[in-house]
Amino acid sequence: MRLLLALIAFNLIVIVHELGHFIVARLAGIKVLEFSLFIGPRLFGFKRGETEYSLRLIPALAYVKLEGEDEASESERSFSKKSVPARMATIVAGPLANIVVAVLVLLVGYSIAGYDTTRINTVVKDSPAYSAGLRPGDEIISYDQKRIYQPMDISMFLYSSDGNPATVEVLRDNQKIRMEITPQKIPAQNRYILGFTAKAADGPDSNIVAAVDPNSPAGKGGLLPDDRIVEINGGKVASRQEISSLLNENKDKPVEVTVVRDGSNQVLTMTPMLQKTPEQYYLGFDFTSEKGNIFQVIGRSITNSYSITRMEIYSIGWLIRGKVPLDQMAGPVGIVSAINTVVQQSPTALMVVLDLLKMVALISIGLGITNLLPIPPADGSKLVLLMVEGIRKKPLPMEKEGLIMMIGFVVMLTLFVLLTFNDIMRLLTGG
Repeated sequence: MRLLLALIAFNLIVIVHELGHFIVARLAGIKVLEFSLFIGPRLFGFKRGETEYSLRLIPALAYVKLEGEDEASESERSFSKKSVPARMATIVAGPLANIVVAVLVLLVGYSIAGYDTTRINTVVKDSPAYSAGLRPGDEIISYDQKRIYQPMDISMFLYSSDGNPATVEVLRDNQKIRMEITPQKIPAQNRYILGFTAKAADGPDSNIVAAVDPNSPAGKGGLLPDDRIVEINGGKVASRQEISSLLNENKDKPVEVTVVRDGSNQVLTMTPMLQKTPEQYYLGFDFTSEKGNIFQVIGRSITNSYSITRMEIYSIGWLIRGKVPLDQMAGPVGIVSAINTVVQQSPTALMVVLDLLKMVALISIGLGITNLLPIPPADGSKLVLLMVEGIRKKPLPMEKEGLIMMIGFVVMLTLFVLLTFNDIMRLLTGG
């Protein structure tokens, strides 16, 4: 059932994209020949007006076929006969629809469950943050001279700066204060884990379970969300770091994990598993959460959508510079798997919905931004060709444009195959 939810979520993101093209094409007077849900052989469909609405065999993706988009047409309502601005609007409408939907999705999620702020909740004593002068109640404005809109931005800029010393600007008692922080670098290592996500990265809530991977030792051993881990093999633990330290000492031997559940202690037995982790950076603070009024929720939905958009652009830059290897990218199989993992780790039906909304927003913006890349046959490449046409005052010859699109299609198909192979290998190896 939850895998089905993941598939539906992924397909809805794609359908929204194509719906954007469809709506603006109709508004621009372009004839829409077909709107198809899914791809492959046609199962059935119906015609309403001049448009054929189809359902196809392979339950993935969707597409809109416009008159004169990929072939010559003399119709005045063909895509090729419309003005450059009308065609550009039709093309950009798909990515724009993904971003608008992401804002709406976040708005729903934040209205129900609230959102994380940029105000510091706790600071771990003797941590890099504490040594730098950060204190509870400080509101982080910028990190490494880059504006911070949500906690995820901190992780992004930590990563992009390789954990080097940075300037942090905070708002304290209505005054802006700047301080220097030097993150603690944790080398790439093999470590033993149980397979749960902590409620907080640091501090007194970091030994509370937020989510559990059902296929991990924690999931198989009976660990549940909201359990507070207080002992590992009789050793007291009060933070995520102390849990990790004891697990690494124990290695792959079974451990007795004492948790506080519903006010009483319970002892669970599980065997930690080995995980390879890349270099990480530690600061030593976490953020508060709140439920704002409708205006705050709308504002937060917009700013966080902008933040995610910015993150996607940074990620593309890292990929081009080789900072992110190709095997870390995900294709459709990996995206559905990631959505499914998030859904599986959600303990209640409400949390399933909320986590799904957040993931949908993230992937929807990712799809929109990726489609704006000037790589054929993505929407961005079509925008570039239209800009060239606008400058030349005439379109490129159909055969040249077709050749460009064909070469791009081969490149994209090759990339799609590589990404799908990576996705399947990760699923098989558990990576």
